[in-house]
Amino acid sequence: MSTTTLTPTPTDAAEPAAAKKLHDEGRIGLRGNLRHIGALVRRNLLQIKKDPESMFDALLMPIIFTLLFVYVFGGSVGSSMGGGRQEYLNYLIPGLMAMMGMNIAMAVGTGVNDDFRKGVMDRFRTMPIARSSVLIAKIVVELGRMMVATFILLGMGFALGMELQASWFGLIEAIALSAVFGAAIMWIFILLGLAMKTAQAVQGMGMLVLMPLQFGSSIFAPTRTMPGWLQTFTDYNPLSNLADAARGLMMGGPLAHSVWVTLGWTVVITAVMAPLAVAKFRKKT
Repeated sequence: MSTTTLTPTPTDAAEPAAAKKLHDEGRIGLRGNLRHIGALVRRNLLQIKKDPESMFDALLMPIIFTLLFVYVFGGSVGSSMGGGRQEYLNYLIPGLMAMMGMNIAMAVGTGVNDDFRKGVMDRFRTMPIARSSVLIAKIVVELGRMMVATFILLGMGFALGMELQASWFGLIEAIALSAVFGAAIMWIFILLGLAMKTAQAVQGMGMLVLMPLQFGSSIFAPTRTMPGWLQTFTDYNPLSNLADAARGLMMGGPLAHSVWVTLGWTVVITAVMAPLAVAKFRKKT
């Protein structure tokens, strides 16, 4: 009677091939990263196609905010500015461009949190892809949603009689500046989405961040009538500087200081939050 000797299987041999590839994530080149980002962008766009209600905020928010502030506050605020509703419309639309990026950015955090809850990230864990590509793909898609919201906002502004007092090139620069700053803000909400346990918690924390920044700024009204301490806050508020920069680019006026402060905030936020978000994402996956 013969006996069969069982040879222990080496640990390395038992390790799944996909797990081995994950150890080589750092070796993925630029072309591979771009390919992964493109595939994940397509995946996120297909999700939007299957769930068109997810576009309601980008489609309806610019319309609602424009009509609400122009016709509720436009007369009184416009008169205090020495004009009327038309004067306030020219003041408001560039400010709302700054706000669009903040509100759309919140969806990135809730989306990341939701993906973990649904187990989507468990599938990514077994795939030999760069972890950063998952987050960058989400930012790319949300930037697309932000552009949709911005164009609807501008369309509403022109339909109501907004007058572009600078060049069209200035308008393009204002859109680009808003997009760059919006991408930086998205890293904050990605980190919140990774740190919070539920999407509701992400939204709640996001509102605590958004409300003081939005209403303690020059988005909706000039800051000259605010108390001194609040004016000091608005001077350093990145949304105030972005709104003032967009007004300068679209309507004319001084803009160098506001543009450089906005770009400075963009660099600092991205340099701090992006590595933290990627590190947190790698730890969770």
